[in-house]
Order: sequence, then structure tokens, then C-alpha cells
Amino acid sequence: MTVKSKMPVLFIGHGSPMNAIFDNSFTRSLKEAAQSIPEPKAIMVISAHWLTRGTFVTCVDQPKQIYDFYGFPDELYTVVYQPSGGKEYADLVAKELKEDVVCSQEWGLDHASWAVLIHMYPEANIPVFEMSLNRRETERYHYDLGKKLSFLRENGILIIGSGNIVHNLSLMKSEMDDQPYDWAEEFDFYIRDCLLSKRHESLITHETMGVTAELSIPTNDHYLPLLYVAALQEENEKVDFFYEGIHHGSISMRCLKIT
Repeated sequence: MTVKSKMPVLFIGHGSPMNAIFDNSFTRSLKEAAQSIPEPKAIMVISAHWLTRGTFVTCVDQPKQIYDFYGFPDELYTVVYQPSGGKEYADLVAKELKEDVVCSQEWGLDHASWAVLIHMYPEANIPVFEMSLNRRETERYHYDLGKKLSFLRENGILIIGSGNIVHNLSLMKSEMDDQPYDWAEEFDFYIRDCLLSKRHESLITHETMGVTAELSIPTNDHYLPLLYVAALQEENEKVDFFYEGIHHGSISMRCLKIT
């Protein structure tokens, strides 16, 4: 009997939009990650930057590129990344999960997508669509919805959760390589250990870490994509971390692959 292989699942700590134009150890790790997996038919990015009432997918043929930030150098606003939208695959998600997910033509690709994919697939030759985060729902809801996405892996779709495990902009330091806060490292390592030991319940109930969790996740938008990725891990699959480190003292750049 032939066992049908599944696409890996990735979580990418995307950090600053400036990474779109940087050549550093982080961006090089993205290139290497893409080279280490089969070429996908399409990519679905679960974006920390698309918060909605309800869950949506971008069902468009040509998604617009969204520069969802301000105050950055002019060079960043000239970056162009315009893949096709993979509408047939987004339509499939909405059809298969019609009780949970709805098509949208109102969004496009924000920097949680294009700022990392420009390093992974620079030719923009793979269709990309996004899935939003329902801001009204709990961590457990997002984890449970993640489990329902497994069918995409069987159809050659690469699922990427794009956010950051630790993401506290109010306390971030000026330099990328400034010393991380103790609480940021503690929480990052805690989540790492939970992933390695498949303690997914601890991922969902991260608030049990108290002040450490509160400082690391002042809002949960960048954390939630990780829950989708963790939910897709099957019993015989392992977690590989292909990048780790904390930028600006309070932003975890940890990236992982489940395969």
C-alpha cells in the first residue's frame, strides 16, 4: 500500500517588515527552509496581521500587496511581490469548512506573507492566499480549527503560520541584537519545550506562565498562528527549529517545521 505523503507545516517568526530587504541569518534560513521541502502547489498563510470578526480566506485571482506599516524607509514600500492568488484552493477551504470559514475579496497579502515569501520563493511563481484570525474566539477555538486544515496538506498545500511567539512592541529595544529580556527568553524556551514534548494543552493555556506570558503576549494576534501549526502535528511527526533568537529584546524569531 502506498502512503500518500503530506506537505510539512511551517511557523515563521516574521519580525520586522525590514526583513523583506535584509540579507541576514534569519532571511537566509527562510531560503534554506524552502529548499528543504517539496515545492507546494499553493501556500496558505495564517497571518497575524489580518484580524477579523469571523474567519476568512482570500478568494481572489490576483491578491493586492498590502504595506500594512508606516514610518519605514522608502525602499521598503517599493518591494514588489505579486504571486497569483490560488483562488481554487481558497475556495476549497471555504467549501470544506463552510461552517467556520468564509471567502473574502477585501484583503490581499500583508507583510506576514510577502516579507517572508520573497526570500523563500523569490520568483513569486507559487499561488498564495491568506487566512484571517477570528479576534472574537479563544485559543482553543483556533487550535481546534487548525486540526480541520489537515486535508490541505494531503493536497500539496503548504500551510504557514506567520507571527511571533514573543511579541511585545511596547518594550522593544532599539537595536536588533540588543540583549533579550529574561522573561522573553524564558517564555520562548518554555514554548520550545512544549512543542518538542507535544504538550499542546500547555500551548493553549499559556496564561499559566503568569507575568512571563503577559509580557510576552500582551495581545495574542502574533501567537495564535502557532496554535494552528501545532494542531496540525500528527503523532509520528517531529518539530525541527530552523531559526531561533530574539530581536530587539522582545521579539522571538523562532521558526519551526513540522514534518
